Parts: sequence; structure tokens; C-alpha cells
Amino acid sequence: MDIALEQSAPARLITGEERELTVPAKLRYASTDPLAVHLDFPGEVSLDGQGATWTFARCLLESGLRGSAGDGDVHIWPCGPERTVVELHSPYGMALLQFDTCVLQRFLLRTYAAVPAGEEDLGAVVERGLSALFGSV
Repeated sequence: MDIALEQSAPARLITGEERELTVPAKLRYASTDPLAVHLDFPGEVSLDGQGATWTFARCLLESGLRGSAGDGDVHIWPCGPERTVVELHSPYGMALLQFDTCVLQRFLLRTYAAVPAGEEDLGAVVERGLSALFGSV
């Protein structure tokens, strides 16, 4: 049975002027892609007006809730006991967002209830990835 989870996750965008702007965001998880989480932003807050989705490892989110994690386009770290920072890098710049830690923890717990760690069906994930990469070759 395929399971899809969604959860609202309002964020605070930290600007260069030391201001915080509230940004609506949504976390998504699908048992068909059990190693990944998706962070969606609506078009109203993206540069092209089309919205944006960031996809990164579920284990990165888990690690980032406990300490500094990430070495690519996504970095996550705790900011005190109640906030977690997510730093996103793209060719267009960098965004620094703060989330309530309890919101991220609740979402992560829901993903592990859907697909426990170590029980991910990686064969299906690899097969889909290879099919997407090679198509009908």
C-alpha cells in the first residue's frame, strides 16, 4: 500500500536586513520514494512564480534536528531548543529559513511510522531511478 503524507510547515525567511518574513511551506513524503522528503514552496514566494520543491534525504532531516548536517545544496541545524534552520543553495542564491523544531519532528515521526528506518524497499526505488535515467533504452 502506497502512503503519502503532507504537512504544513510555515517557515520564517531570514533576510539580509535581519528581518523575518513568514513563508508558507509544505512537507511531503511518499512511501514510493522512502528515502526522500520534499519541501514545497508556493509560486508567490519563488523567483519565477512557479513554486519550488526541494528534495533531500530523510536521514538529512533527522541528522539536522540533532546537529549540523548537510554538505550539498541543503544544510540543516538546530537553532536553540525550539527552532531548526534550513539553508538552501541554488544557482540563483541562498535562502535561510527557520522552522519550529516540533513541526519537523512531528513530520519525521510520521514518515517513520509509514516506513520504518531499515525497511525501505530500495529495489523498487532503484528500478524507478534506472527507468527514469535510461528511459526505453
